[in-house]
Amino acid sequence: MQYFITIKKPLTLLLLSFFLLFNSFCVFAEKEQVSLARINQNISVDGVLDEAQWQKATYVPLLVQDEPNERGTPPVKTDAYMYEDGTNLYVGFIAYDPEPDQIRASLRDRDTLWQDDTAILVIDTFNDERSGYEFFVNPLGAQGDLRMSDTDGWQSDPSWNAIWDSAGKITDEGYVVEMRIPFKALRFPEDKKDLTWGFLLMRNYPRDVLYQISNMGFDRDVKCSLCQFDKLTGLSEIESSKNVQLTPTLTALRHDDKAQLPGDWENGNIDTEAGLDLRWGITKDAVLNATINPDFSQVETDSLELDVNTTYSIYYAEKRPFFLDGASYFKSSLFELLYTRTIAEPTLGAKLTGKTDGHSYALMLADDENSNILLPSNQGSGFASLNEKTRAAVGRYQYDLGDQGTLGVSSTHRQSDNYRNTVLSVDGSYWFNQSDTLLYQVSSADTRNSDFLVDNYGLSKTQSDQAYAIELTRDKRDYKLYTSYENIGEDYRTDLGYQAKVDYEKVLIGGGQTWYRDELDLITSWSYEADWDKTWSQSGDLLEEEYEGFLSFKGQKQSLFNIGFIHRKESYYDEFYNQNIGYLYTSLKPTKDLNLSFYLEYASRIDYTNLELGDVINTQTQAVWDINDHWQVDIRHSYSKLDNPRDDRVYTANLVDFRLHYKFNMRSMLKLILQVEDIDRNKDAYFYQVSKTNKDYGSQLVYSYKINAQTLFYLGYSDKSYQDDSLKHVERDQRTFFTKVSYAWQL
Repeated sequence: MQYFITIKKPLTLLLLSFFLLFNSFCVFAEKEQVSLARINQNISVDGVLDEAQWQKATYVPLLVQDEPNERGTPPVKTDAYMYEDGTNLYVGFIAYDPEPDQIRASLRDRDTLWQDDTAILVIDTFNDERSGYEFFVNPLGAQGDLRMSDTDGWQSDPSWNAIWDSAGKITDEGYVVEMRIPFKALRFPEDKKDLTWGFLLMRNYPRDVLYQISNMGFDRDVKCSLCQFDKLTGLSEIESSKNVQLTPTLTALRHDDKAQLPGDWENGNIDTEAGLDLRWGITKDAVLNATINPDFSQVETDSLELDVNTTYSIYYAEKRPFFLDGASYFKSSLFELLYTRTIAEPTLGAKLTGKTDGHSYALMLADDENSNILLPSNQGSGFASLNEKTRAAVGRYQYDLGDQGTLGVSSTHRQSDNYRNTVLSVDGSYWFNQSDTLLYQVSSADTRNSDFLVDNYGLSKTQSDQAYAIELTRDKRDYKLYTSYENIGEDYRTDLGYQAKVDYEKVLIGGGQTWYRDELDLITSWSYEADWDKTWSQSGDLLEEEYEGFLSFKGQKQSLFNIGFIHRKESYYDEFYNQNIGYLYTSLKPTKDLNLSFYLEYASRIDYTNLELGDVINTQTQAVWDINDHWQVDIRHSYSKLDNPRDDRVYTANLVDFRLHYKFNMRSMLKLILQVEDIDRNKDAYFYQVSKTNKDYGSQLVYSYKINAQTLFYLGYSDKSYQDDSLKHVERDQRTFFTKVSYAWQL
């Protein structure tokens, strides 16, 4: 274990000793056992609780305020009702409001309702207090669903999507919400006739402050949340989840481009592809996914990041359906061993995920016609194309250890005829008590590079190395402490994962404190946090030492204000640069329909292109305005400028991401996306030739009709344009017309 903590990191040893000597055990309040009613009758999910079944359902009042006051009195009344019929779970909310005109809601696409008034159900179907499902509905019936884990604090995964029904209706007294969740959309133990689930019913009530109201009160001295849930009993003889879902998909597109600019369009052929996805619930706790000629296209354009004066590749979230179902089963403690966006164009794929008792397992196989890999170093990273077809295999097994801990083994493998990358890893978590936790991971990678990679990217024929990481945290009501250590080898590569930096050792120590005030105060809470970290290369040379501290304030109008300072000593290609970075961030909701945020950074930063220290100003501004229930505008502007030590402007960069939504109803939507990146470079400030003008434009118009997460229709158009010094005007050079339709058959 000498790799985790070494003698030259004595502060980490001291802090570890502190955690072990002073950990203390928490005393929990008695968990309430709630018996769920069984009523063998369906309902019409219409946002009106007028069926007789609701009179016989289990009544659960929401009597506790969790935010902003701990275990306070709710400002409004909320009643909830639950029952099951052996096939579905039904939940109804009556959310009273003395001012219904202040209710915050709009017609929403799924998983975009987080700022609204919402009724929420969270269930821990395995009752293992480690993972669960979250279901959100706003007052107009919009849906949001997430998979969550609680092995190191609450972590939500919005990529998970289920097929379920919801409705909402605003009334003179507030609003009403109904949910119908099929048991076949969930996973739960196969070998138990009578089930007990952890559960939480919650209401988000956003006004001048965000109130969170629930059926139970959370203890902020306890890091885990699922371990505090009340228990839902009476779930017996639930219908088996041996169900089959077939989702055929048809996509058609035509891609046109120009061979030269200015020039004429060269119209492409219409490319039509048919595919089929299979989702088979083999048991109540295991699911098989398979796909033939899958549609892995991504309909909506990614949000852009300003890619200027940076040495590391930008990370983009996964949005493609096949990779999302059961994605949480592949996640390890500290390293991202599977980053599925490296699998670009597969033609076949299969995946098995499940859990039996305390044993979780996941296996995925896929081929890829267009494989990309991330080539990292301690000075930067970039993606490379393998230029050949590959096959990929990923596996993970995890065992629930003790009350909260885990122990897992993961492996990834990608290969072609002339190339191979294999990674094997062990990871886990250990809870000393309900506030102090330990995460760890050990990983080994072995790579054989193809001649193409050796010749074009200067790589060795073989690369093998290891990576180690450990993280220790104490998270209490009023303060937190944390420390971590990473050791990533120079030749460590996870070609199916995301490891953008290698060849370093890093130690981090930090902590903070929070003070809570009353919900009616101008400032409802404030806190500070500070940390120190130091990074060495594997050869022992110092790469970076950094000190950071910031103050944070929460207040009325759901406002947040952070101000901080960073002092960083960084080595870049054998030269040291002392950088001072000051920043502030603020966000607020001045009205119920408007969200504003602003970030400002003034800094002395490295100009990585010209290898000198420069003065930088960076800003990010965003405004989201719900004009009414149908129209929404979301606009973001990023700005950056860099001046060199001689007061010459090196570059000025602007990025605008504009999104206009019109929602005909909850299923039907039209979306316009416009993206502009404009970088003006001073050619005299560079030691090599650059273009003064660097403009990139993109636009997309998409109509969508979604019955659920799998049954949908898209019709759209997108194009791209650019201008550099060789062009007098912005010229379009790519355009695409596309359509997609899929339908989920549930057998």
